[in-house]
Order: sequence, then structure tokens, then C-alpha cells
Amino acid sequence: APGQAEMYAGLQELGVANGEDLKETLTNCTEPLKAIEQFQTENGVLLPSLQYALPFLDLHGTPRLEFHQSVFDELREKLLERVSAIALEGKVEERYKKLEDLLEKSFSLVKMPSIQPVVMCVMKHLPKVPEKKLKLVMADKDLYKACAVEVKRQIWQDNQALFGDEVSPLLKQYILEKENILFSNDISFLQNFFSPSPKTRRQGEVVQKLTQMIGKNVKLYDMVLQFLRTLFLRTRNVHYCTLRAELLMSLHDLEISDICTVDPCHKFTWCLDACIREKFVDNKRARELQGFLDGVKKGQEQVLGDLSMILCDPFAINTLALSTIRHLQDLVGQDTLPRESPDLLLLLRMLSLGQGAWDMIDSQVFKEPKMEAELITRFLPLLMSFVVDDHTFTVDQKLPSEEKGPIPYPSTIPEAFTKFLQENRIACEIGLYYILHITKQRNKNAFLRLLPALVETFSDLAFSDIFLHLLTGNLTLLSDEFALEEFCTSLFDGFFLTACSRKENVHRHVLRLLLHLHHKVAPAKLESLQKALEPTKQSGEAVKELYNQLSEKLELRKPSPAEVTEAPSMELPLPTVPTPASR
Repeated sequence: APGQAEMYAGLQELGVANGEDLKETLTNCTEPLKAIEQFQTENGVLLPSLQYALPFLDLHGTPRLEFHQSVFDELREKLLERVSAIALEGKVEERYKKLEDLLEKSFSLVKMPSIQPVVMCVMKHLPKVPEKKLKLVMADKDLYKACAVEVKRQIWQDNQALFGDEVSPLLKQYILEKENILFSNDISFLQNFFSPSPKTRRQGEVVQKLTQMIGKNVKLYDMVLQFLRTLFLRTRNVHYCTLRAELLMSLHDLEISDICTVDPCHKFTWCLDACIREKFVDNKRARELQGFLDGVKKGQEQVLGDLSMILCDPFAINTLALSTIRHLQDLVGQDTLPRESPDLLLLLRMLSLGQGAWDMIDSQVFKEPKMEAELITRFLPLLMSFVVDDHTFTVDQKLPSEEKGPIPYPSTIPEAFTKFLQENRIACEIGLYYILHITKQRNKNAFLRLLPALVETFSDLAFSDIFLHLLTGNLTLLSDEFALEEFCTSLFDGFFLTACSRKENVHRHVLRLLLHLHHKVAPAKLESLQKALEPTKQSGEAVKELYNQLSEKLELRKPSPAEVTEAPSMELPLPTVPTPASR
């Protein structure tokens, strides 16, 4: 049987008798019992004192197999301990020479399940397993599976395709995990995609597995970076940029200097990581980051490709954009123009480098994108004027009203603002973050004023998953406004529904929002939304599933005549009962 053959694999090559030999002996002998006794004497444990002990065990009914098995297990444990000890003692050349000799003697038994752990342990402790042995391991699926990651690294570093097969499912899993967070049914302005700290994110399963697979091997690290660059180019998916930064910082946490010292982005990423942790770029770190960018020497421009990928990480963009909005508000208070603020110009420079990552890696032209002067001289002052409008309106409301009545909130949007959002990527990113900022401040007037500008934006950024994930979270702060027809019409008909039919992700985000806030929406509006959001034949499973969940919730809300007059029980507060608007 194949199982039997596996059990004794390689013993014959070492001149040790196996089951086949016993079978042959018994087939060709005249006195089987004598033959068995002779086989036991020749192949048993050669210890004189055992001659008397074994019959004693027989009297106790202990099978010889059990005895030999326990001796074997004990010896194997001792041998494994000894191998690990040899790997640490004496001079380097001597210890590895011992291990190589041991491997030479034992390798023929590598397929024997009971001896395999010893052979694998010897290979694990050898920094360079002989090429011939590695090829034999690689050619056998079971052996490859059984060997330690230390041995696999030696195989992978010369077999990019095999390493790619191992890494690929992890990268798919990583992207899926990110998308699951963005589409999560838990909507909150307190907990969102950007809430976990960088250190927490690096503890994720995929980052940890990749870190372990790479070990201290620079060649494998370079291969992973190459995979990430290629996938980023192929898909434009920015989560690969996040993984690029997380992987480097995970190796930094473990103080793997073999890799960190050769990655030219290490210190820049480390400094940026601290900013991401604080969600703000302070002056000291801004100067450090600027030093790295200014320090790119002639002939080393290729490092800009890597730096741009680090800056294209959504967590970096989020930090830079939040810092930009904060700087603009400070400038309003200081009566200073954007062009007079070096810190603000540096943030724009880094945003520009991050947003230009794909083009730079695609074109292989490594130079910083040129900043458009109008962004600084026209667009940012425009945003500051919106901040001023809010201050003016607030002050106006507090002044005693005269006959002319209260001054209305400005409702028009300067045409230039809409144009910038459509044509300039950096302006669009900052504009979207400004809208998130006013929503978080519960500034309904400013939100409704600027919302129409989001229907057409650069590369449809206003309908990207990250923006919609943050917007839906912040809209929960304006939940009481959902009872108003005007607000719902502007938000749903004027914005969301304009893209639902052509963009499945928008359809999903609207359904997520309604699942969370349906009890706040006026019944008539809710009914028309339910009709408008009905999935089509082309809709994916996720949309259908969300729509069904929403329909079930709305079905449950329809009150029966008896319930209308009855007050809800105090002991079991029903989550579906709308809470009175807190005024």
C-alpha cells in the first residue's frame, strides 16, 4: 500500500531493514518464529540491559510497538533539541558544517512521516540549504507544504512566480477587508474607515503574514513592492499604497534594519506615520518631510515614485487634507492669504505628489507635478470666503433685527468653485474635505449651498467609496433634517440619485444610509425613495441584499391600528420608534 511505502521511505538507502525486508524474510523461510526473533535482535534497540526488561513488559501486556514508539518519540525530541542547540553553538562555519552533514545523512528519510520533523528542523536552521535539496522539496507538493517559512524563503527568492502564488490570495484578502469596512452597515461619525491607528492596522492578519514571509530577506521585500506597484498600476486601487506603507512600518516595528536601511522611503514614511497617528501635520514634522523631499538628489529621482505611492495612501491623503482645512481656517483668523503660508504650500505639494502617483509610475517620468498657481491664488481664497460667509451669517443672526428682516444665507455658488471641482484634482480633493468638514459641524446651510457642485467632479471623486463612506457617517449628525422635504430632495434627488443608476457603489451607499436613518425620513419621501432605489436586473447581490434589508425594516415599521394608540413599553424601547427632534 502507498501508505506503508511512505512510512518506510528512504530506510533501504541507509541500509536499515524495513517492513518489506521482513515480508521477504518470512516468505522465504522455513521457521517463521525463529526468523522473527532474529529480525528483532538485529533491528531492535541494542542495549544489553533491555534483554531482561522487555519480557517484563510482555508480562504487563505492553505491546512491543508501544515501547519502541515511546523510545522513538523520546529520541526524536532529544534530537530536535540537539539540532536547535547546534544551530547556536560554536563558530559559524563549524555549526553549519555539522548541520549540513546531518542533512546529508538524513535527507533520504524526508518523506518518512516520523523522521520528517527532524529533517525539516535541520533545513530550517541552515541559512543556505543546498540547491539540489531545495529543488527536491519544491518539486514535491507535500514536502513544500511541510517545510518551515525559513526554507520557503530560500525557495521563493529564486522563484518569483511561486512566491506570487503565495502572496496573491493575501493581497486579494487585504483589498476585500478594506472594501468591507467602507461598505459596513455600521454608520457613525465617531467610528469610520480612518479611525484605527496605524499601529493597530499593522496588526492585521495580512500585514503580519507578509511580514513573516519576508523575514529579513530584501529580495522578497522588493518582490512584494513590485507586486504592489504592478497591481496599483493595473487597478488604480489606492489600498495597495496603504499596504506599501503598512508593510514597511511593520518591519520598522520589528527593527528589521536589513530592510529598513535599504528602503529609501523609510524615514519619510516613519515621519508621515506619526502625522497620520495624530491626524495632523505639525510644523516640526512638516519641516522634516520637506527636508526629505528637497533632499532627493539628481540621479535618484526614481525614489519620487515610491514616495508618491506612500503619499497616495488614503490615510496620508486624509491627514494632509484635514491639515489643509485646518490651516485655511487659521489663515482666515490671521487675515493671511494662502500664498503667504509655507506650511500650507508644503501640504499642497505633498497632496499633489500623492495624487500624481499613478501617472508618475505609469509614465516612469520621476519629477514632482507642477502646482497650478490658480489653485493657490483663486481656489483656496474662494474656500476661505465660504468660511467668512459663515462667520458673517452667524454674527448677522445675533444682531437685533430691524424692519428689513433677517439676511438670508447665501445660496449661490461661485461658478469658479464648480469649475475647479470639475477640472483640478487637488482642488476637488480639498473641496470635498471642506464639505465633510461643514457636515461634521452640522452646518446645514453651507452643506445645501455647496452640494450641487458635487454632481460633476474631477474623475467622479464625489462618488468614490471613501468620500461617500465619510459623508454618510457625517450625515448622521444632521439626522433631524431628514424629516424636511427640501433637505431630502437636495440630498437624494439632487445628488445621490443622479449617479445611482450608473454607479453601483453609490446605490449601495444610499441604501446603507437609509438603513440607518429611515425612521427620520418623512413617510411620503421614504416611499418615493424606495421606488427609486429598487434594484434592476443588472444590480449586484450586495445591492439586492441591502434593498431587501431596508424593505423588511420598512415593513416592520408600518403600525397596526392597535399600536397607534398604545404607548411603547418603557422596558423594551423599540429602536425603530423615531426619537423626538432635540431642539
